[in-house]
Amino acid sequence: MASVAILLAGCEDGKTFNPFKSREKGSGSAIASANGGSSRKTERDVEAPDVFHEEDKGLWDGRPSLGGIWVAHPDVTTPERVIIRNEGNGKSIVGALFRRERENPGPIIQVSSDAAKALGMLAGQPVKLNVIALRREEVPEVVPASEPAPTKETLDTPETIEEKPLDPIASAAAAIEAADSKPATSNTPPPPKPVAPAAAPPSNLAKPYVQLGTFNSKDNAGKTVEDMRKVGLYAFIEEQASDGKTSWRVLVGPAGKRSERAAMLRKVKSMGFKDAYFVSK
Repeated sequence: MASVAILLAGCEDGKTFNPFKSREKGSGSAIASANGGSSRKTERDVEAPDVFHEEDKGLWDGRPSLGGIWVAHPDVTTPERVIIRNEGNGKSIVGALFRRERENPGPIIQVSSDAAKALGMLAGQPVKLNVIALRREEVPEVVPASEPAPTKETLDTPETIEEKPLDPIASAAAAIEAADSKPATSNTPPPPKPVAPAAAPPSNLAKPYVQLGTFNSKDNAGKTVEDMRKVGLYAFIEEQASDGKTSWRVLVGPAGKRSERAAMLRKVKSMGFKDAYFVSK
């Protein structure tokens, strides 16, 4: 992992476009459509070869690597979200792109163990890869109109009910379940309702989150979240899909202050995620 040098994308207060930033789907005002429904804005990934595009040999050296799904290339200046395609078998996956040192021997593209598994690569066997940067694009999404209210004719039409023999066992089970669901008649007050955790305070930082990595296994992402929460860090999972493949990002935050964010990054790296970096979300 020492061969990968992560460069943060721009300064804190700069206006550099962040490819990792995503917004809630469906944001924006609804617009009436011709079929009686409405349209709204949604987001999707689009390829941006003008940002980064490389077709070359990639190699996984056989060693396990942290950080989830990623590749590294010497021409990278800032981390990017990319789609990685194996030209040999047609498999593809969305992951991160980092910078590696040019003088390292072997094929020019370095591949993590999780990315190699997702792409069907074998240890020590170079494969031709196609790596293209991704950007988020807003597109209109048509929302179907609600169903019309029932007419008088519909309400007057009797519903056909199919007669079925009564199952005594099923009826008894239903009766027991209904009895269990009735409120208690004793004077014991009902238990208090659980209080939802307080929402995280808003942050003024342009990049208040720390991304640990992208995983092709939801279980592995979930275990990472549990590990982070055991040491007092609020971690969560973001699902993302591209070309029919689903992956899961693990983020920690948000941080309200730069000092808090720096402490989060140090803690995450001390737990083995050396390639963690700041993102907007």
